[in-house]
Amino acid sequence: MCHVIVTCRSMLWTLLSIVVAFAELVAFISADWLIGKAKTRGAEPADTDSEPYYLGILCIRTPGMQQAPRDALCGTYAKSFGDIASGFWQATAIFLAVGIFILCVVALVSVFTMCVQSIMKKSIFNVCGLLQGIAGLFLILGLILYPAGWGCQKAIDCGRHASPYKPGDCSLGWAFYTATGGTVLTFICAVFSAQAEIATSSDKVQEEIEEGKNLICLL
Repeated sequence: MCHVIVTCRSMLWTLLSIVVAFAELVAFISADWLIGKAKTRGAEPADTDSEPYYLGILCIRTPGMQQAPRDALCGTYAKSFGDIASGFWQATAIFLAVGIFILCVVALVSVFTMCVQSIMKKSIFNVCGLLQGIAGLFLILGLILYPAGWGCQKAIDCGRHASPYKPGDCSLGWAFYTATGGTVLTFICAVFSAQAEIATSSDKVQEEIEEGKNLICLL
């Protein structure tokens, strides 16, 4: 018989898992990783009259795109994986994509933990926590390699003096900070999954099950 078990800790873990996966995905496809001034004729790249230049790992948004339809303001600049601006960014894209994929799978599974708490005698919370920890490691590797690609030509077009681990005249956009914050939250979720497991297997829950209740809601 299926028992629906809802506790504050398990719900909080589920919500955080969904939020983290969504935040990392949005950051990954955004162009707002590096923000600089686009080069224009007769003007320096960092000229105050220059238009903003947004450069992501896969996506770019330039002044020339401002008149484009709203849904086309961010377009991929690479026609294939090999066209990504830097080899380091190619590695970053792989690590982030793998990490985000794992987080999305965990987010999907977390929704069903209210009904199913174990599979093959293994706690789903513990398994998901382990996967979140692995995803966090992939995300960290991606974020460490990302600044190494700042020496590529597209980053130099974004701002003068850009070089590996030195953005030069470019500034970091919200997507980088979102990805970093999401990585921290990923490890928090991994640790908090143990609390969700404890909450759903407590003595109080077992008492409710023995009383024949199918819907169990506990603070």
